[in-house]
Formats: sequence, C-alpha cells, structure tokens
Amino acid sequence: MAAQRRIDLALDSVRRLQRIGATANLLNLLQKQHPADLAQIFSELPDRDREATFSLLAERNGRLAMEAVSELGPEAGAGLLATRPAEEIAKLAQEIPSDDAAALIDYLPDELSAAVLDLMRPKQSGEVENLLEYDEQTAGRIMNPHVFALNEDLTVGEAITELQTNREVEMVFYLYVVDERTHLVGVTSLRRLLLVSPETPLKRIMATDLISARVDMDQEEVARQVASYNLLAIPVVDEENKLVGVITVDDVIDVIKEEATEDIYRLAGVAGDERAFTPAGESLRKRLPWLGINLATAFMAASVVALFEGTIQQITALAVFMPIVAGMGGNAATQTLTVIVRGIALGELTWSNSRKALIKEAAVGVGNGIVLGIAAAIVVWAARGNPVLGLVLGAAMLINLIVAATAGTLVPLGLRAANIDPALASSVFITTLTDVFGFFSFLGLATVFIRFLA
Repeated sequence: MAAQRRIDLALDSVRRLQRIGATANLLNLLQKQHPADLAQIFSELPDRDREATFSLLAERNGRLAMEAVSELGPEAGAGLLATRPAEEIAKLAQEIPSDDAAALIDYLPDELSAAVLDLMRPKQSGEVENLLEYDEQTAGRIMNPHVFALNEDLTVGEAITELQTNREVEMVFYLYVVDERTHLVGVTSLRRLLLVSPETPLKRIMATDLISARVDMDQEEVARQVASYNLLAIPVVDEENKLVGVITVDDVIDVIKEEATEDIYRLAGVAGDERAFTPAGESLRKRLPWLGINLATAFMAASVVALFEGTIQQITALAVFMPIVAGMGGNAATQTLTVIVRGIALGELTWSNSRKALIKEAAVGVGNGIVLGIAAAIVVWAARGNPVLGLVLGAAMLINLIVAATAGTLVPLGLRAANIDPALASSVFITTLTDVFGFFSFLGLATVFIRFLA
C-alpha cells in the first residue's frame, strides 16, 4: 500500500508539473523514480502526456527511459516508440540489454524494425537479430546472450580474477563452466569459489548434473524448471549443448505473470494482450469473435428448450426454474475447469494420469449435486407446494453437476491432446454442454412426470 501511495503521489505531481510547464522540476522528479514505477506512471497518463513525458526523459536519461519502457511490456513499449524516427529508436535500444531490445523491436512495424536494426551498432544489432530468429515464447527468444562462463581448466583464483574484472555481464548468479568448444560441462556457486584453495581447477569443484534449457524449449516450461528446482538462473544451450545464453529469475517472473494473465483471459474468451486501457475499438475487435461463437452455442441450447415448448406451455413454472439448473452447472464447470487447466499448465496433469482426477471431480460433482439438489427441491416444494417439481429440479441439478464435473475434466484434457490451448477453447464447449444437458434433463424429466406436475 505504501508503494502504491508513493506512485500515486508521483503521478499527481507529474500531472501538475506538466500542466504548469515546469519542465526542469518534472525531469528531476522522473529521474528519481524506479523504472517499474515509471512504467506504471506512463501507463496511467493520457497518450499525449505519456509521449511528452517519455520524450523529456529520453532526451536526458535514455537508459532510464528505456528501462521504464521495457517494464511496460513489449507491446505497450513498442507502441510508445513506434511514432519516433528509426535513428532515435536505434540509439535508445542500445541502452538496454539485447533480450529486452529484441522484445521491443519485434513489436515494431516490419519496415521500422528493419530500419532500426540497420542503424544499431553491428554487435548489438547482430545479437538482437539472432534472438529474433528463435520462435516466440521460447528460451532462445527471452535469454540474455551475455552469460559469464569460464573454461574448466582455469583455477579458482583465475576465476575470481575474471569475475572481478568483467564489466559486460549484467548479473552473475552462478559460474558456468565450459570446455574448449564452449560445451556446457558444469556449474558452481560463487560461495563455493570462496571456500576452496585458489589453485583448485574448476573441473574439480563443478557440479555436472546441472539443469539447462534448450533454445527451443517453451518459455512456460523454462519457468516450470526454474520454479521446480529453486534456481536463480538457468543456462540456455543449443542443439550441440553449447552455452549460448542465460535466463535469470526476473525474466522468469515476467513469463509466469504473462502466462498466468494469458490463461485467465483465455478462460473468459479475452485476448491475452488486452489491458484495462486498451482502446475500445481494439477490445471490441478482440472480444467480438468469441462472443459470436457463444451466441451460436446459445442457439443450440435454445433449440433444446424449443423441443419442450409444449411442456413449458402446460407448466409455466418450469420457465422460472430453468436458469437455476443451467447456471449451477456453468458455475460448477468453471470451478472444475479452473483446477484442471491450472494442473495442465503446471505439468501436474496429463492424459495418462487423468483417471484419478476424473474420478475425484465426478465424486465432487455427485456430492455437490446431492446437497444442492436437495436444498433446491426443498425450496421449490415450499414455494410451489409441489414435491414432484422439487424432485425434478433436484434430479436435473444432480445430473448437470455430474456433467459439469466430467466435461470440466475431459474437455481441456482432450483439447490439450489435440494440441489446442485448453484455456482458449474449453469454456465455449463446457458452457454449451452444461446448458444443453441442464435444459434437457430438467425439461425431459418434467415431460416424463408432467401428469404429477399439472
């Protein structure tokens, strides 16, 4: 809360200083902020004020300005840069690490990004182009190519000297050890270096059973590896096991946040790159297709209801209680779906071990159906004075909650097996199933027992 209050105060000050034109004071305030705080300030300013504030800071402190833009995220950051000349973008991009620059340049328009790469220094431009050759959301795309590694034949004393004199590496969590052909052969901690004799060769103190990531490994799997083994950084190797980069824990946190946001959005049928302040037109374009699909599936549920128009005309009370069955099924399915998609995302759940999860969720569905079905039956009996109507509602709810639990487990697993993102498509199928089975079970049972309901 204190941090947020500090940011809010800084934001109010930025707006006030912009309004009165106090450029020198505004610049002084901006340069005292952390890049992450600046990113939040930028995100809450109107477009014109955001561009003016960024321009002011970039002119005097390009590194801080670009660090803030990196914290904004690649899409928003690239949007802030895209209105600027290629020469200015190239100069600014050289102020940040190659992996951060690659993420931003990748979101620029093609012609602009090509021009920026041509204008950057050859060394950094080459590094950025190499990173952009890897597929999106892979270890190769998000790694930092500047990794500190030493030959296995060096001694501990020589390694310490190299550490003390090296100025190019951003941060060193582990000392990676390579052979003469840069194959990754081991790793040792910095603490270990201080506890052994300076004459000791690195090959004698290094651990050879290290965890590494291939350049083509999915970034979500990289994050899972780092979290599972409590790593501060993970080395990245190519197909020949040559050390080509490193991914640090700060990048992994960004990946986890990005993947979690994407899954949450997709469960609701929202694009993973949409934000609270995304323009209304763009949000409409991204949301409308999924709502169109939901509309089509809603007509499927309506067609089931149409089969029982005669029953509803005779027993109008059925129309009052239909939404209860479908709504409870949808809510129960969402609970199951959330648990299952999370299990799939974390690698806990696969098709091969899904039987146990299916049995458990079915048992939960039966339990929920019995308890809630009895409660609903009692309420309907008391409200309408007809125990049979209560039993029909309770039985339909039991059936639909079992369907919800089963579908909530099998649908995302089936989509995953078919290489379709379960977070993106599961909700559409499950909503349709719970609506269709909910209406069919409730109205079907009512039709069977209509003589007791009339």
